[in-house]
Amino acid sequence: MINKDNFDPKSFARTLTSRPGVYRMLDKDHKVIYVGKARNLKKRVTSYFTRSSQHSPKTRVMVNAIASIEVTVTHTENEALILENNLIKELRPRYNIWFRDDKSYPYLYLSSDQEFPRLSYYRGARRGKGRYFGPYPSAGAARKTVHLIQKLFRLRSCTDSFFANRSRPCLQYQIKRCTAPCVDFISADEYQKDVRHAMMFLEGKNEEVIDALLEPMQEAAEQLDYERAAQYRDQISNLRKVQEHQYITAERGDIDIIACQLNSGTACVQMLFIRGGLNLGSKSFFPRTTIGTTEAELLEAFIPQFYLDQSVQRMIPDEILLSHIPEDKELLESVLSEKSGRKISLKHRLRGERARWLEMASENAAIILKQHLDGKLSQQTRLEELQELLKLDEPIERIECFDISHTQGEATVASCVVFGPQGPVSSDYRRFNIESITAGDDYAAMEQVLTRRYTRVKKEEGRLPDLILIDGGKGQISSAKKVMEELQTGDITLIGVAKGPSRKPGLETLIIARDNKTIRLEQSSPVLHLIQNIRDEAHRFAITGHRQRRNKKRNQSSLETIEGVGQKRRQNLIRHFGGLQGILRAGVEDLAKVPGINKNLARKIYDRFH
Repeated sequence: MINKDNFDPKSFARTLTSRPGVYRMLDKDHKVIYVGKARNLKKRVTSYFTRSSQHSPKTRVMVNAIASIEVTVTHTENEALILENNLIKELRPRYNIWFRDDKSYPYLYLSSDQEFPRLSYYRGARRGKGRYFGPYPSAGAARKTVHLIQKLFRLRSCTDSFFANRSRPCLQYQIKRCTAPCVDFISADEYQKDVRHAMMFLEGKNEEVIDALLEPMQEAAEQLDYERAAQYRDQISNLRKVQEHQYITAERGDIDIIACQLNSGTACVQMLFIRGGLNLGSKSFFPRTTIGTTEAELLEAFIPQFYLDQSVQRMIPDEILLSHIPEDKELLESVLSEKSGRKISLKHRLRGERARWLEMASENAAIILKQHLDGKLSQQTRLEELQELLKLDEPIERIECFDISHTQGEATVASCVVFGPQGPVSSDYRRFNIESITAGDDYAAMEQVLTRRYTRVKKEEGRLPDLILIDGGKGQISSAKKVMEELQTGDITLIGVAKGPSRKPGLETLIIARDNKTIRLEQSSPVLHLIQNIRDEAHRFAITGHRQRRNKKRNQSSLETIEGVGQKRRQNLIRHFGGLQGILRAGVEDLAKVPGINKNLARKIYDRFH
């Protein structure tokens, strides 16, 4: 260590070794302000105190703040890179580039120790028996693939306890997303064929899956089993469509594409994940950086922080395509290869298809960075605070809120409003007329609207929300949990918004279904304001629909609700009795004298009014 009060660069340089290592620069308060690695510690550290006119403004400011330096010698340059990365993650020095991404990434897990293996969304240490596919850039991308596999191969995704206690098929079977192995609607051998085909699909062997399905389709047709042949035909057709829309390369390799954009000292790194030729989606990062940092320097810092994080298990693909080439490209390749146990290549100068991918990632990074700089709007900030409050691993990009409206059980209407990072998505709003329930039963109404909403979303492969808000208390939440379990969407966060004793705004209690706990927020909380805004919009949309339905019903002639009384008979009745009041006073015999009204229909009309 050296101290700035008696610091002599030449004397200090003589004490340093020429071996590789890591140096830490500290300010007068003994706080680490920069961590760096070096192939040759003596040369690297000395360079900060010579040719100062050639340094960037950032480096000159940093050097002026140095009060002491600590050095750690390593055996190899690879060790220095790993140690530097760990220290940056731990210390978060002021002048280093670093990004916050301590979340594990989701995978798809296909179990292997069961007669009927389960396909599920999974996050955490990969220790279970079976296959893991991914990683996926977000929970939404992983869920989308689960739904795609269910559509193509109809594998079960339910929990083992749910599977073991079924006496009838669940809704997944009814919407053709499962073959109902829980009630023996499919044999273990046939189910295993679907499992093998699903694995081949996730490995990028799409053509092999299609070839494997052609033969049984032809056999079924020859045996005149046209229903089974049609099932294979539809499966092949769906696979072809997936291949057209989601496979971006005929190659089966695993590739990450990383593009970087800088603007006004703010950085955006856009990553595109390709596994087995299938585009799994993208993810954006906003590393903390300083004015004067170049794109190459940014990627040189980003790559080890992303792939070498000891706290998060991440798969390193065979190829990583970069928009800018780092100075220490060979060192990064060596360390990544050492960690993964196979050769890893970083590539920059590209042609053809790969060049187009990289260009696409760079364009997306520029667009997202502009939105980030223009944005950081209050809506986005509130969503981020809500994510932090709920301890969610993924950003909240879509919220759906439900409310029930009626007048003493009459003309019950449920509303669903949708909010995203930019605010309300009014084109996705929906209303539901609630039927066939006991008047005023809000729990049954909530169960019906959620069932109808998400059965259709899953069947039509629509977008599921990251968060569902329910305007109601524990009863409504209980109904909602029941539906979400039946539809196998239990990983979506579910929150009830219960009004306070006086129903006064600001006294709401949040009921977190996942943890079975309640939260009361401060009246000034931005998160509470966001939830109130969404809840109030759902209430407005529901009550508007309810009033329209109620008014329509009340304006409708009572005669229109009587089966067998059409327009002509209504006209005859009104003409004969002079209006509705005359009909109300008439007896069965009087009603039967009207042309077109027999005695049975007269009795039905009389009973309707009396």
